[in-house]
Amino acid sequence: MSDGSKKNLSSATSRTRQYRLESSSRVLKILLLVLFGELCAWAYKTAIPPPPRKLGSPDGIPLTSPRIKLRDGRHLSYKEYGVSKDIAKSKLIYVHCFDCSKYHDPFAFSASPAVLEELGVYIVALDRSGYGESDPDPRRTVKSLAFDIEELADELNLGKKFYVAGFSMGGQVIWSCLKYIPHRLAGAVLISPVVNYWWHNLPSSLTNEAYSRQLQQDQWSMRVAHYLPWLTYWWNTQSWFPGSSVITQNPAIFSPADIVVATKLLNATTDPHQAELMQTQPRLQGEFESIHHDMNIGFGKWEFDPMDLENPFHNSNGSVHLWMGGDDRIVSPTLQRYIVQQLGWIKYHEVVGGGHMFAFADEMGDNILKALLN
Repeated sequence: MSDGSKKNLSSATSRTRQYRLESSSRVLKILLLVLFGELCAWAYKTAIPPPPRKLGSPDGIPLTSPRIKLRDGRHLSYKEYGVSKDIAKSKLIYVHCFDCSKYHDPFAFSASPAVLEELGVYIVALDRSGYGESDPDPRRTVKSLAFDIEELADELNLGKKFYVAGFSMGGQVIWSCLKYIPHRLAGAVLISPVVNYWWHNLPSSLTNEAYSRQLQQDQWSMRVAHYLPWLTYWWNTQSWFPGSSVITQNPAIFSPADIVVATKLLNATTDPHQAELMQTQPRLQGEFESIHHDMNIGFGKWEFDPMDLENPFHNSNGSVHLWMGGDDRIVSPTLQRYIVQQLGWIKYHEVVGGGHMFAFADEMGDNILKALLN
């Protein structure tokens, strides 16, 4: 074979090899694009929560409690107890905690009928939007929660002024009431209210210390809720690493006093139907509309800082009380003490040795109501 023929053959072979390499590269790029597209589709599906379960419609979940209709068409579910509304001296709206419902009310467990009668207290506990049998509110904000409570009071004819009380994440909601509807309040109680570590008036030295005492899984779940709220559902439903300790019910968050109280609650709930309601109602409509949306608001970016609030009761025609357990391992007592130091008009009560759930302990409901109403 001549030198020219050899050169032509070598050039053809080289072109063939180059064509094959380019074809392989194109195929690899296409495969990577397809794989990336599938990965994005999977990520989208896992990050986007499913729609809430239907309530009350012919093909939805049957309703078991009375509800009122709000101006925007949503419904709020509620439960009443105590003395009759018509003869009550005081009317109080109770706001439940995270991953709970209107059936998780410390006054129902630890306030005696005799004291309710003596004080003349009518209590209505509501399901916050997205919890239990209350419709979800996709536009829910810190502000809207206060106006939901005001509308409930008006629909139930509670009068010009009423009391509010809330526990844990429900206690945090009471700050919203003090901000947006103070003119409607006769008094308020915050019980173990959740602290948002990003409130701007909290000193970083205190928040950093309190934050570091939280379990690692909670530090991460709060960061996600604050900085990447669109990932909260995925973060708390994936199985690679643990989500919120409250959601996963990690026993490490409970103090010895909490374990005693929790055991008492289990033993006190002898009615199987009541026990079932307490177990099933919180996430009745799905996890996102209840607990995940709750995290996004509670640890999100607030429109105000509680420490900027002014006393709504300048004329001593009402009072605000904040109750804490000294051994609360979910909410930092240190941060609560700082907050009440800045807001000198708040009456602070700390239960020595009490955990996060101290309000459910014997006679605590009586003590809280007497401090508020006497």
